[in-house]
Amino acid sequence: MIDKFGSLFAGHIDLDDVGFAATAANDRFYSNERLATVFDKTEAMCVLMDDLGYDVFWMAEHHFQPEGYECIPNILQLSVHLAHLTKQIKFGCGFNIAPMWHPLRLAEDYATADILTGGRVVFGVGRGYHTREVEAFGAPMMSQDENREYFEEQVEVLFKAFNNESFSHHGKYYTIPPEVPYRGYTLKEISLVPRPFNMPVECWQPIVSASERGLNFMAKHGIKGVIGGGAAPGGASEQVVRKWQDVQADHGNETELGGDLILGISFFIADSEEEAIRQAKPFFEENMKMFAPLGFVSGLSDDQMAALGDPARAPYADLPTIEQAVESGSWLVGRPEQIIEKMEEIEDRWPGLDHVNMGLPVGTPQSVLLEQLEAFGKEVMPHFKSRVREAEAVPADD
Repeated sequence: MIDKFGSLFAGHIDLDDVGFAATAANDRFYSNERLATVFDKTEAMCVLMDDLGYDVFWMAEHHFQPEGYECIPNILQLSVHLAHLTKQIKFGCGFNIAPMWHPLRLAEDYATADILTGGRVVFGVGRGYHTREVEAFGAPMMSQDENREYFEEQVEVLFKAFNNESFSHHGKYYTIPPEVPYRGYTLKEISLVPRPFNMPVECWQPIVSASERGLNFMAKHGIKGVIGGGAAPGGASEQVVRKWQDVQADHGNETELGGDLILGISFFIADSEEEAIRQAKPFFEENMKMFAPLGFVSGLSDDQMAALGDPARAPYADLPTIEQAVESGSWLVGRPEQIIEKMEEIEDRWPGLDHVNMGLPVGTPQSVLLEQLEAFGKEVMPHFKSRVREAEAVPADD
């Protein structure tokens, strides 16, 4: 039963124009002052969501994007700031890209944020998908096999650091600690200082390729999965959700279908489906311009991919449409009661699902983001939250 609600903000600034016929993604370039407006936008969203009773505000870590699409380089530092402006909402790392960190530094920074926010930061890791970002930090991204191997060893180090008073690690990429002399003895183990107060560390990871290796690695470490809403090409699929359930069972974690998952849902509320589609169309298109070249839209021809970078060609390139996304169920649009009905259908299909992220695409301006989050928080979310309150109010059998 769905009872937890969040929203993922990738960190885009308000853009001058959006849609297929607007400025090409690679032609966008903004001043430093303009890029820094992402922090005011983040504050406004987070404070509103806290007031409305959302559970988690998720943010994405990204770097080196003068195009203005993803402009938050440090989720943990920003989370500590946001904790001072809010009362109870949690801050989700969606995601810290491990290959762009030394794992011990990431572990330290998370532990610090965990302590300073009183446990309000939700940990999350990912492998990355921008070559410009990951390779610029000296980590592998061009080779997917090397990237996965590097990431997996980093996560091993992270959990050793979290879960042990002292530890050592000897792998392909890391030898921790180095055997060096220190105050009269040779270093053999090292301690994370301080370690997180809230243990065990809850950790989330995007499910993208849904490979056997990737899912088994997550299950081995007790990592939970985020799927759909931009975290996976084509959104969430029944096949992937069932595969996740089977892998969890193989590792001794029996769940109902949809358990230990967050489902990302793209949505738009208006007086009708037609009006929602009309308003959301340019944001849907801008999002595709950003993410399709990075592999997040399957089935595009080379000609269609090239057309996405040309405002004169893109509107006539027979690209995927928001109407098709609504038809497939990857977007929920219309009046609040229509959104509720469609979400209840999702509950029926995946009874173990209890957490959803209601998302709006890159390109959506701040005024619309706030308007949509408020509409959902006031007109949709209470329907689901009230069921939990009613269940809690029923006296238990003696």
